[in-house]
Amino acid sequence: MPTYTGISSEAFRHPLDYQAEQTLRSVPGFDLVARKFVEFVYERPRYVYFMGNHIEVGPRQYSTLYGIFRECLRDLDVYPAPTLFVAQSPTINAFALGQERPCVVLNSGLLDVMDETELRAVMAHELGHVKCGHTTLTQMASWAITVVSGLADFTFGLSGLVGSGLVLAFYEWLRKAELSADRAALLVMDDLNPVLHNMMRLAGGSARYGHELSLDEFIRQSDRYQELDQDGLNQLYKFLLYNNVSQGIFLTHPFNVERVNYLREWSNSEDYRQIRAGNYRRTGTGAVDVETNPTPSPDEVQVDRLRQEVEDLQREIDRIKRSKGE
Repeated sequence: MPTYTGISSEAFRHPLDYQAEQTLRSVPGFDLVARKFVEFVYERPRYVYFMGNHIEVGPRQYSTLYGIFRECLRDLDVYPAPTLFVAQSPTINAFALGQERPCVVLNSGLLDVMDETELRAVMAHELGHVKCGHTTLTQMASWAITVVSGLADFTFGLSGLVGSGLVLAFYEWLRKAELSADRAALLVMDDLNPVLHNMMRLAGGSARYGHELSLDEFIRQSDRYQELDQDGLNQLYKFLLYNNVSQGIFLTHPFNVERVNYLREWSNSEDYRQIRAGNYRRTGTGAVDVETNPTPSPDEVQVDRLRQEVEDLQREIDRIKRSKGE
């Protein structure tokens, strides 16, 4: 399998992912959510939870998974290496969170229905999220959606200040981010079929009757699904299925048959052929794009500003506590 030394996420990131993120960041209320997220949540509590409740994978703990994971890290040039955990859950799912302490979590249900090739594709997909810098924004999306929807005990003043537009933008970005991670899986696997086979499993796979599944039929189903767009009314139905605003039901992932179409299209593109040939945008080190220009980037400036605000807020909280104690 190929190794893409020094590859930048910009080499394979889906343009719809980038566009959706820019739209999200421009929605009124995003900056407020970002500040509150850094102040009250951030990533450390989640890391502590994973360490306390899941199995940390290593050379002597799920050694086969660890070996596959290390190979995926090498192939996508992801550094520093995230921590891999296995969570006890029958749900066939995996996810990646965190930026300073990135983690990839595999549910035990995955291990029971997927072989090593399929698990490699799953790990590569999740590392694609890490490589693209999705993980902090994903965690922020989950927190903000819960708060804005009024499902949390404490809203921190967000529910009255942030509208449904931000929720819609978060969900739209979450769905488009999956397209970039799918591309990362294809790069690592260097074979379209295992990635598409995972999508078929997610759509309706069965451990007992899996031998009766046909990937060719699933691909033909994807083609028929795309043909539905010829009717404008079907396009409206698709939007409403993704965003059922009246009932507060939104989908975080694209339909699997849509993901099949997007990835098959990219696998036949000149961009993909150039990456395989070794002609791709490169960075200095792994998951962090290093700029040659020493001038701080806008993101670095924003992070510094957020950290300063957090410190200021913490000092104010400490002052209020002391005044109450008096």
